[in-house]
Amino acid sequence: MSSETESDLGMLAPLDEMMHPYREQFDTYSQLPTDGRDRNEILHEMETLRDLEQARWKEGFASGSVYHGDDEHIAFVNRAYAIQSQANQLHTDLWPSAAKFESEIVSMTAQMLGAGQTEAPFGSEHGICGSVTSGGSESILLAIKTYRDWARDRKGITAPELVLPVSAHAAFHKAAQYFNIQPRVIGLDADYRVDVSALAAAVNPNTIALVGSAVNFPYGTIDPIDQLASIALERGIGLHVDGCLGGFFLPWAEKLGQKVPPFDFRVRGVTSMSCDTHKYGYAPKGTSVVLYRGQELRHYQYFTIADWPGGLYYSPTFSGSRPGGLSAACWAAMVSMGQSGYLAATKRILEAVSVIRRGIEGIPELHLLGQPIGPFAIASDQVDMYQVLDQMSARRWALTGLLKPAAIHVSPTLRQSQIGVAERFVRDLTDSVAYVRDTPDIEGGMAPIYGLAASIPDRAIVHGMLKQVMDIYYRL
Repeated sequence: MSSETESDLGMLAPLDEMMHPYREQFDTYSQLPTDGRDRNEILHEMETLRDLEQARWKEGFASGSVYHGDDEHIAFVNRAYAIQSQANQLHTDLWPSAAKFESEIVSMTAQMLGAGQTEAPFGSEHGICGSVTSGGSESILLAIKTYRDWARDRKGITAPELVLPVSAHAAFHKAAQYFNIQPRVIGLDADYRVDVSALAAAVNPNTIALVGSAVNFPYGTIDPIDQLASIALERGIGLHVDGCLGGFFLPWAEKLGQKVPPFDFRVRGVTSMSCDTHKYGYAPKGTSVVLYRGQELRHYQYFTIADWPGGLYYSPTFSGSRPGGLSAACWAAMVSMGQSGYLAATKRILEAVSVIRRGIEGIPELHLLGQPIGPFAIASDQVDMYQVLDQMSARRWALTGLLKPAAIHVSPTLRQSQIGVAERFVRDLTDSVAYVRDTPDIEGGMAPIYGLAASIPDRAIVHGMLKQVMDIYYRL
């Protein structure tokens, strides 16, 4: 147990309780046990932990998190992982199957995102190509690192800048911090899409790339990618479209008749995309895809060393050794779903979203932000949304609080498409809003933390608080 007491944690104590509920139920290991435990006993403990945690997401109370969740699907991808659990893409001489799985994951994702409708064939020198990564953050970091190195080599830019909407994923700011890039953050229009005029004005000789989202995480809206692409082409810079959340949702929503604006490689000027297979692609956590228009651009992502005493070494992504089981399970999930499976899943989710949106329209205190298709955000000018979030949490819902403005984000999944779940969400949301509206001076919960984080002018204080949250995670 950490020497830091509960009282030292102050208002963050509820987070400690949330992250560490098992201290009194299970043994805690601060060092290796003297003798190894019985394997069956270990597995029983792990199964007990699983059973304690899975009810909420299986019953549809979680936003995002588990996007498929059907028992048969989980058993299938787990078996696929187990078959390839010892594989390592670093050693393709031992596991050439890894190259099969990953090249096909990239091709299937690229074709879904317009590679077949570009001027160059997939995989050709100028066609769409890419890599499998460990998740959306790595896909984004790789793309931005690629643009930095491309701009330094081709344009001599040594003080790189990245122009991005304020709604772009936090991973772009992580990339800027890691790779010494100056972010130029642009505000949004009335529909919660990037302000195109302001973005164009921010481009300068040090700009290495533009960023657009389809969809962005906070609001589920789609930036005007065609307009951003025109700016990128005119200025001779890259355009990265972040499809981590929407990449496996929008193509099928479009085929189902939804009005989806152009957002992928069908748009000339889109030079890279990120797309998470572990979200609406229904693969296990730990895979994503980053795509590029042309092998020349992808080459700036690669790492090679030709004079290391350990031999010739290369790796396409940040990792050296990589778990081959994850790519195998991703491939298995995609091939087992097929186009018809993705269409059917997206249809079910859209139907659930329709029920929820109609319910929100019936709550006068609430409104949606922008014009989302799948994931969405709920806000209010009349009630404290962080208090509403607390009330939804008390009703078992695991949702995400947003800043700027105070709102609640929801990423609907197949779990919400189960019978009665969307209706339950609307009932609980209606009751939560009514409680907050009619109950003054509510105390406790996470609302004070969200409210403080939103209101403190000195953001360094908030950064310090977030670092403390991460420290809490590692407490015993």
